Amino acid sequence: MGKNKLKKFAEMEQLPNVFQFPFAALRENGFPLKGHWNSDYFHNDNPIVLELGCGRGEYTVGLAERIAAKNYIGVDIKGARMWAGAKHAALAGLGNVAFLRTNIELIDSFFAPGEVSEIWITFPDPQMKKVRKRLTSTRFLELYRHVLVHDGIVHLKTDSPFLYTYTDELVRLNGFDVEINTADLYHSGCDDEILGIKTYYEQQWLDRGLAIKYIKFHLDADTQLQEPDIEIEHDTYRSFSRGYIQKMITPPEGE
Repeated sequence: MGKNKLKKFAEMEQLPNVFQFPFAALRENGFPLKGHWNSDYFHNDNPIVLELGCGRGEYTVGLAERIAAKNYIGVDIKGARMWAGAKHAALAGLGNVAFLRTNIELIDSFFAPGEVSEIWITFPDPQMKKVRKRLTSTRFLELYRHVLVHDGIVHLKTDSPFLYTYTDELVRLNGFDVEINTADLYHSGCDDEILGIKTYYEQQWLDRGLAIKYIKFHLDADTQLQEPDIEIEHDTYRSFSRGYIQKMITPPEGE
């Protein structure tokens, strides 16, 4: 492991807005803030919003900076990425931000039923070959139900035509209440200060001329969830690594 990563991990241990809870301790004693995030960490009664797979935490921090009346928690397993957002939030004194380093599959170990009001899923891996790993699959929606309020809101923002088509069909099949559904966010008239927050990778996709897709829907607590049974064309541009894409869109020095 590189020195830079080790330095970030060491800093993460000291940041007051970061929670890294070993699985052994979780299994033995549970997570002490479960059901008590508002009273014991945020010290208010504002709604709690999760960003799942938050990466660098750009969306988590961007939301917190724009809407002080909500509390935001970025969730990811990769601490070296999360470090950037966590440090920025700490230095900026953002009291409505926290970061949780864990697998998304474990979120119901960290949040009580109804403790979360909204979930953001921003630019996840579309998992074109593995339905169970898609963050909008019925497997994960059932998990979100464990922590969301009744009719809680789920936001999906993605560059992937595959994941958008899959989620669009899943939402339609299950009859969810949809507030916004667009295959081209920035030409839809729906974008605003919140939807206009752009992550590092989102800007790369935009620079390549890719349309950003967005779905906002309510996840009820009662529907028997059904998986779509449709053939969806795979994304082709995913054959390039994100590092390669960065080289493609960064002009040579001096230009």
